[in-house]
Amino acid sequence: MTDYSARRLTMVDTQIRPSDVTKFPIIEAMMNVPRELFIPSVLREAAYAGNNIDLGEGCVMLEPRTLAKMLDVLDIQNDELVLDIGCGYGYSSAVISRLAEAVVAVEQNSACIAEAGESLAETGIDNVLVEERMLVSGASEHGPYDVIIIQGAIERLPDNIKGQLKDGGRICALFSESALGVVRIGYMKNGDINWRFVFNANAPVLPGFEKRPSFAL
Repeated sequence: MTDYSARRLTMVDTQIRPSDVTKFPIIEAMMNVPRELFIPSVLREAAYAGNNIDLGEGCVMLEPRTLAKMLDVLDIQNDELVLDIGCGYGYSSAVISRLAEAVVAVEQNSACIAEAGESLAETGIDNVLVEERMLVSGASEHGPYDVIIIQGAIERLPDNIKGQLKDGGRICALFSESALGVVRIGYMKNGDINWRFVFNANAPVLPGFEKRPSFAL
């Protein structure tokens, strides 16, 4: 029988800590959330690998290092509401649920939705609301949000997602730029987002977050 708890420890010791992620709540969350339960059974052997895992329909489970570093820079507090866009089978939301007051998770891959809810319930997590909808629509009726995190690359940030971030809130996104993606954190102030570079990473561009085609006459 596979010892997944040992794999979690190895993941934290070889992928998370060496990436300068030192905040105890993040380390604790990633040590205690069973990543293997938030992935299709046929992929469980790859659950703790240091790479993105293809979930189909353009969505991925981000590699542990990327997710942990995004959470580290976001510094989510236990009184904050978080929008998790592209939650897949719910792993990112499960980790975030241990940091935040509540999480609204959005996923458009219908194969993921039911299993995400079941896995969250199985692990006793009751502060995550999972909704099936287009990723680019977000979930405005539950916002505005203190924090928004996007589980995949984007080429553009739609205005309606920007509009769901509370003034003074933070957003973290992986921008697809040439061969190397750039993770940035953005701070909302007076209706505008100030972005700054955090680190490099790669992931596929999520459906709906592609650049709009430009037309020339």
